This record gives sequence, structure tokens and C-alpha cells, in this order.
Amino acid sequence: IKSGGEWISSVDLENHIVAMSGVAQACVVAQPHPKWDERPVAMVVKKEGVDLSKDQVLAHCSEQFAKWQLPDDVLFVDAIPLTSTGKMDKKVVRAKLADDGYELPSLKDKAG
Repeated sequence: IKSGGEWISSVDLENHIVAMSGVAQACVVAQPHPKWDERPVAMVVKKEGVDLSKDQVLAHCSEQFAKWQLPDDVLFVDAIPLTSTGKMDKKVVRAKLADDGYELPSLKDKAG
């Protein structure tokens, strides 16, 4: 993910989020941003019966990552699409966000 000319590792973010006790899976994808080119968004699958918030995930990430590297949003989903080889299908994730008309929270606030 290239944000404002700096690279953000989606894999490092994913691994850090998955290390949380209540997380089953995590996928971090780039979303377009008019100023920064791209910003990270995390899709998180919670383990069954776990109560986990966006703020908890971001607080966990802030222990290891700089503020500008943190995901702009955390979306909780039931499942993350996989390829035929069992890897996360980030193309499908990005396409679903686009199809759903997803906007980064920072852009929604300014559009209003």
C-alpha cells in the first residue's frame, strides 16, 4: 500500500492484527484516497463469541505502527474470500468494497 509516497506493509498489519486473541483472520487492502493515493482498510473476522471493537484493533496496531500506518477503518466481516490456493483474495475484497460503495471514514466526513 503506497500512502503519501511511503509504503505500508499490508502483510505486517495483517500479522499483527491476527496476533490479537479474538481475531480469526485479517485482511488489509488499499482504498483510494485523493490526497494520499491509497490508505489501508482492515477486514477482520472475529473468533466466535468474541466482542472486539474497531478502537481495540487500532489501539493494538498503534503499539507497533506509526499513526500514519494505521488502517483508516476496521470492518468486521463473517468471512474473507479465498483464492483456489487458500490465500486471501484481495482483488475480490477490493471489488466488493467498490461494489458496496464503500468510502473511507475521513472522506465521508468531508463529503457531508
